[in-house]
Amino acid sequence: MALSWQNGRMSNRKQRRSFEEGHLRKMLVVIDDSQEVEAALTFCASRIAHSSGAIVMLYVIEPQDFQTWIGVNQLHTEEETNKAKARFRLLRRKLNQAGYEHVVTEEVVREGQLTEEIVKLIDEDEDIGIFVLGAAVDAKGPGPLVSSLAAGNRAGTFPIPITIVPGGLSQEELQALA
Repeated sequence: MALSWQNGRMSNRKQRRSFEEGHLRKMLVVIDDSQEVEAALTFCASRIAHSSGAIVMLYVIEPQDFQTWIGVNQLHTEEETNKAKARFRLLRRKLNQAGYEHVVTEEVVREGQLTEEIVKLIDEDEDIGIFVLGAAVDAKGPGPLVSSLAAGNRAGTFPIPITIVPGGLSQEELQALA
């Protein structure tokens, strides 16, 4: 662990190891139903194709208010897990069609609060060195995850760099930037 000063106090964050022997540089992308996920994924795949590494695709099943209905909660979790697997297959197929069949991907499904699970995964996998988010293209703003992590109160204390990819860029524009 690396000791450093954070906001006037000592922090004990894990040292990133992605460039050490036996490790692999990884880029993290949260997978959901939003359109901007594809921009973030294409950007990651292009960066990795130009260098090396892997993409960690994270799907988080957020808890529902089914505490008293265990069977309903279990059914919800199963349905969301199946949805995650289907989304992973679809996005992997799109990467292959775009010429990124050699880019390595890891699929992770977690249950919990989205931002907490993102931070936990980054803490557990010391090879994850960049978190890539796609910014929403609609008039509502950049999206809740971008707002809460990149511009919110966590922005200065987040454990790794955050790259925000404009969701409206074409595949060619993304490839030229990566």
